Amino acid sequence: MLAAFAETIHRRAKLVLVLSAVVLVVMGALGAGAFGRLKAGGFDANGAQSTRATQIVDDTFGGSPNLVLLVTARSGPIDAPAAAASGTALATRLALEPGVHAVTSYWQTHNAALKSKDGTAAEIVAAVDDEDKALIDHLLQTYVRDTGTVTVQAGGGAVVSHTVNSQVRKDLARAEAIAIPLTLLLLVLAFGGFVAATLPLAVGLVAILGTFAELSLLGRLTDVAVYAINLTTALALALGVDYALLMVARYRELAAQGVDARTAVVTTVQTAGRTVLFSAATVIAALAALLMFPLYFLRSFAYAGIGVVAIAAAAALILIPALLTVLGPQVEAGRLPWSKRQRGGDAPFWGRLAGAVMRRPLVALAPLALLLAMASPLAHAVFGTPDEAVLPASAPARQASDELRTDFSGDQATTLQVVVQGDPAALPGSIERLPHVVHVTDRTAAGTHLLTVATELSSHSTAAQQLVHEIRALPAPPDATVLVTGDAARLVDTNHAIGVRLPYAAGLVGLTTLIVLFLFTGSIAQPVRALILNALGISASVGTMVWIFQDGHLSSWLGFTPRPVDTAMTVALFCIAFGLSMDYEVFLTSRIKELHDGGAGTFAAVTEGLARTGRIVSTAAGLLAVSFFAFGTASVSFLQMFGLGCGLAILMDALVIRGVLVPAAMRLLGRHAWTAPRLLRRLHDRVGLTERPEEPRNLTPVG
Repeated sequence: MLAAFAETIHRRAKLVLVLSAVVLVVMGALGAGAFGRLKAGGFDANGAQSTRATQIVDDTFGGSPNLVLLVTARSGPIDAPAAAASGTALATRLALEPGVHAVTSYWQTHNAALKSKDGTAAEIVAAVDDEDKALIDHLLQTYVRDTGTVTVQAGGGAVVSHTVNSQVRKDLARAEAIAIPLTLLLLVLAFGGFVAATLPLAVGLVAILGTFAELSLLGRLTDVAVYAINLTTALALALGVDYALLMVARYRELAAQGVDARTAVVTTVQTAGRTVLFSAATVIAALAALLMFPLYFLRSFAYAGIGVVAIAAAAALILIPALLTVLGPQVEAGRLPWSKRQRGGDAPFWGRLAGAVMRRPLVALAPLALLLAMASPLAHAVFGTPDEAVLPASAPARQASDELRTDFSGDQATTLQVVVQGDPAALPGSIERLPHVVHVTDRTAAGTHLLTVATELSSHSTAAQQLVHEIRALPAPPDATVLVTGDAARLVDTNHAIGVRLPYAAGLVGLTTLIVLFLFTGSIAQPVRALILNALGISASVGTMVWIFQDGHLSSWLGFTPRPVDTAMTVALFCIAFGLSMDYEVFLTSRIKELHDGGAGTFAAVTEGLARTGRIVSTAAGLLAVSFFAFGTASVSFLQMFGLGCGLAILMDALVIRGVLVPAAMRLLGRHAWTAPRLLRRLHDRVGLTERPEEPRNLTPVG
């Protein structure tokens, strides 16, 4: 099948390139509208109690309080006539702003919870659409200032979310400004020439534009998070490098043996192309698990990831053979002098390392112990959702939110809201008697009561989550429906939604990976070995992120505030890193299996296979790690965690897992490495995707 496909591409190479250019233009036109259709957020669980309650509050009461203007007197108490007049005027003006609802101020209610403990500051609280960027920009520019009598700061969930999204865009632009030039330089060094280095860029460009077009179309049909754009660009370039490096290395290896151009292209597609297909299938299997979670933040990563993997694989299988056919010997144009002695992906060092490990497999105990130690912090991991603490301490929204939390008896922007459809009866009093509740206020509209519960607790604390459970456990009034929302309630529901589905998602990833790798290798031992080692490597990476970002190690160097690790981002990190690690697994295993099927023993197949793919895997991993490590320059801590976690997982997989643990495992498995029960062997013979490479022709001595 692949041979016939490659023959067609080879014969119609110029036509293929022309048609590809047309498709590229169409995808670019469709993808241009992607940015306008994507949304911020997506961290709340669809269908959860807090989500339903929030919708009722938005529809009936104009929204939950998520904007706070912190008004501080320049001198003296906030009740002084001049300061009070300024505060009253600000509240009156804010209430007249279109899109601003439920404005409440200290000077209107004289609610003690709206005045600071030292009496020098007070709050104006309102509800706004936290996705209305233009409105929030207008409010910040208009109201955040020093009037001479008072100073005004802005805080609350809407401002924090707006600031986080703005900072993420700046951080990503800075990371890309660092990563892209460095990656381009490394591509030239990795491919050993300027012409060959353009091939992964062609694959990456097609993958980016194709996925943008996909996201633009999906944005018309469902909610898609804007963060999907950033995953698209990172993965597209990464997979462009992976797939192009693999195929070009095989083509060069064949060309160096004197194989004619047609046979080299066909054999490259049959061998490296088949590896690309299986690699894409394993990555897609890992990313598809994100579709199981009811958070459109995670679903968006799946939409982008699956799209970019599928399109990158298609581009590699279509564009690379066509470009190699048209370029011919010119693919070596602009080669660097020192690279001319390299043959394909050969790297004797990796073969010698594999041989040393296979002769003494117990040396693998040291890296194994290191990975287990790195994974150990997972035992005390605490999970949360993004709040103001993900911002640097210098951010104005962070400073305002910190003051609201420490200087006031109840932060009105992060209170709990209890929606009661019906008569609340004695429920407000029962809530007010619970520990850590400061006071409860009641508003009524259209027969629905909104109980606002002010508390002294941080919304992401364990005690605040316990308070949510205690309120939900109170007996509901007769003939009334009670729903609880607020930051702490959303965290409870998000963690529950992810926790309930996590075993099923992990099972899906494991099962699909086992099936794909079995079809690829015909072995039972290889898929199990791959799952165990890959899970170990990624657990070590995530455990290290807990040690850094939750426990606070390196916080002064990286400039973040220790806090619970983000639940959704951790799941995304695990799935994406697992998919990429399986990418390298397939690269290595494919070459080992090819040599084994050709008659080589286990020792020779592993050492030679690693010698021929070690440089490809380590180079691809290094290039990809550069892109992810650039996120370490970010100011938003969950973006730092994602980038550093992915980069570390990729490097550990390429260097420790592939270089040491795989050879050790293969030595311990011995002849059982390629065995399967008779029934499964028959199944593989019938449905396994295998294809014998075309025998090289026209071999002539080189040099």
